[in-house]
Amino acid sequence: MLSRRTLLAGTAALAAGTLSACTSAGSGAGTTPSTGSATPTPSTTAAVSTTAPSTATPRATSSPSPAGKPSPKVAETIADDLNVPWSIVFLASGDALVSERDTARILRITAKGKISTLGEVSGVQAPSGLGEGGLLGLALDPDDQETLYAYCTTSSDNRVVRLSLAGGTVGRPRAVLTGIPTSTHHHGGRLLFAPDGNLFVSTGDAEVPARAQNKKSLAGKILRIRRDGSAASGNPFGNRTWTYGHRNIEGLAFDADGRLWATEFGDKKADELNLILKGRNYGWPNVEGRSNDDRYQNPEVVWSPTSTCSPAGLAITRSTAFVGALRGRSLFAVPLDGPHAGTPKEHFAGDYGRIRSVAAAPDGSLWVTTSNTDGRATPGRHDDKILRVTL
Repeated sequence: MLSRRTLLAGTAALAAGTLSACTSAGSGAGTTPSTGSATPTPSTTAAVSTTAPSTATPRATSSPSPAGKPSPKVAETIADDLNVPWSIVFLASGDALVSERDTARILRITAKGKISTLGEVSGVQAPSGLGEGGLLGLALDPDDQETLYAYCTTSSDNRVVRLSLAGGTVGRPRAVLTGIPTSTHHHGGRLLFAPDGNLFVSTGDAEVPARAQNKKSLAGKILRIRRDGSAASGNPFGNRTWTYGHRNIEGLAFDADGRLWATEFGDKKADELNLILKGRNYGWPNVEGRSNDDRYQNPEVVWSPTSTCSPAGLAITRSTAFVGALRGRSLFAVPLDGPHAGTPKEHFAGDYGRIRSVAAAPDGSLWVTTSNTDGRATPGRHDDKILRVTL
């Protein structure tokens, strides 16, 4: 890890000048009416929907939420000296499981910041140079807190695996879904369980844009699968595809009424916050941002140009979508009104560097990760960090 920090300090300037396609965003925003079939109806409110092993669908915040508009403030640093913390899921105890992208480690972190390593996920191909693969999204089995699903990169593909956490250690990965195309960039990687027990999986186009329009390809999609990796019943095309026409989605979350939302990296023109509707085509590579072509679902929010955002992680609580911005180096708060979204408000601009994952914690706060050791910035002292943000 120390040697990687040294390397990053020497390459950050080059990275900043050469990367625009994978981590992008913008400053303009608006709303567009949406039509289509709704997603399954969960009642969770965060990017991680499985905070307790129950058949119920608990809200992400177990304590009452304050009234009024959220006012994000960084209360403390929960943990630091981490290596590209990519995903956060909460156990019923309130502890969090955190994936480190490059080391393939899974950490258990208490609310007071005590860190223990549960182990490394074997077979993960760490990224080289400015690559984006590795150990990415996590999702707890909604019925078994000792079973964890992970999205990871291997030498031949991206895949979803199942891991046992029995005994407090990471077991051998068992393949659930293999053959998701891989490349240096555009892996997708977010996992999210719905209350019906099916798993949503976001995938990138793996730098072959045409794959996003091919409904039979696993790339450039939001997939909906059973826990064994097979296509879930009720999918619109008789396969694993739920929606298509995506470039690179790293954020998935349900709102309080069960609507599914996703953040999407644009190329150069526009980043997006999308309301996800069954069977819809989100346009890439034919459309980036909004269009007047009714074959394509328009985004609810657009950031343009992409240098102002690069929307990664997503959490929804208190009728607000909180979006981690990588190139934007901030946290955006987007008010939601049913299926529509208002104007994003930027918080902590430039204060903590690149922001990646955002997760709603059981106490009503947000856990927010920095991403300054990912090769595209000069790491600060004790990067990367997990910040606790009160609302």
